[in-house]
Amino acid sequence: MTDDTDWITVSQAAELSGYNAEYLRRLMRNKIIKFRKFSFIYQVSRKSLLNYLKEAEKKVDKRYAPKPKL
Repeated sequence: MTDDTDWITVSQAAELSGYNAEYLRRLMRNKIIKFRKFSFIYQVSRKSLLNYLKEAEKKVDKRYAPKPKL
């Protein structure tokens, strides 16, 4: 069972990752990152997102890597 602190909103996930919220929703639809839905609110698994970020940074194609924060 996961802890409630492991779940973050899509906007928090966007801030954490540097990805656009729409891109995160695409990752959720394609079941690349774990999420859950309560009514109309989606939450992203922080652990799943961080794992995805680690893998994205290893890729040769840097289009999928997180954007640096300015």
